[in-house]
Amino acid sequence: MLIAKNNLQFIIEVAIIIHIGLVILFNLVGVSLSLVLFLGTLLTILFAFLFSVDTILLILPLFTHQEFTHPFGPFAVLSWVSVLAASNLLSEAGIRSTSIKTLNYILFFVIAIAGGLMHRSFLLLWFLGGALGYYIMSKSFKRSARITRKSVIGFISALIGGFALMEFLAKILDMPVLSPLLRIARLENYTIPSLKLVLTKTTFWGHVVGSCYWKSECLGGADGYITLPVTLIHELGLPYHIFYGVLIYKKDYIDYMLPGIFAVSFDAGYFGLLFLLSWVLIVTITGFKVLKIYRERRLNGIKRYLGREAILIGSLSAFLTQSIIGLFLFNRSFNSSALLTYIILSALVMAHSINVKRRIS
Repeated sequence: MLIAKNNLQFIIEVAIIIHIGLVILFNLVGVSLSLVLFLGTLLTILFAFLFSVDTILLILPLFTHQEFTHPFGPFAVLSWVSVLAASNLLSEAGIRSTSIKTLNYILFFVIAIAGGLMHRSFLLLWFLGGALGYYIMSKSFKRSARITRKSVIGFISALIGGFALMEFLAKILDMPVLSPLLRIARLENYTIPSLKLVLTKTTFWGHVVGSCYWKSECLGGADGYITLPVTLIHELGLPYHIFYGVLIYKKDYIDYMLPGIFAVSFDAGYFGLLFLLSWVLIVTITGFKVLKIYRERRLNGIKRYLGREAILIGSLSAFLTQSIIGLFLFNRSFNSSALLTYIILSALVMAHSINVKRRIS
């Protein structure tokens, strides 16, 4: 009974295991502010290097790139925002953190350029993650990270400039793969057929049997339009439907061309979509309530939760960013290996609630 029989059951089981595991880990391991600063900075540097190398391999001939921005993009948001939050917490305590902030801002633009060249959707995810993190910090700290008209205009200008730079490079280097306009053209060509398929074939529990790629073998739900990493399924030897190597006219009609809400609806039904959106709401409300508790304790002079407050700000920013981009813009930013990332971010937020309730009671 515990062995998953399809992709959806497998996703649910893995999600439960990860959430329980991170709750236990969070209650066993101390999370200090110095640890968040060290690990966050180290990971942000690692992501900057990883994305940069992957982008260079994309441009160079005879090399294969890996598209690390999909699985690791939200983690990069988590680490970068956590470091910025931790440095602001140091400033609140009267400790200078100028060098840390300077390094973090340099890494922000390195990751933006490298990741943006790889995927246009990443550029949206990256800037939105930074903006959400900045907004959450403006509500959590008394003096630091205040939102101004100048900062908002700066974020929007940088985002527009990033898209303009990619289009310019696409023309100069004769590499259409870098062009944001090419992505828009593909959406124009494939979105309408994709929407027609989803809107006419989706049911409360899944989709009309026979309407998916597998035809007569179609399960009517959990057919693999939403999956965990294909490599994980292969390594475990699980007999699930997967679209390995099938492009555009099969899985990609939904996976690349529609927001995640449509892909989830088609593969898990309207009930699955309602459940997912409810869970996103639960995680978001829980995260902000715990963050309020951390803030009250900090203002009362309790320094014990500073590290947890910083990592919660980063986790919330990354979770909300991936929710918005993946569910409402590009399903690919939420699916496959990115879905595993999304589950981990959800667990990182919820792990704080268990710990806080246990400490306070």
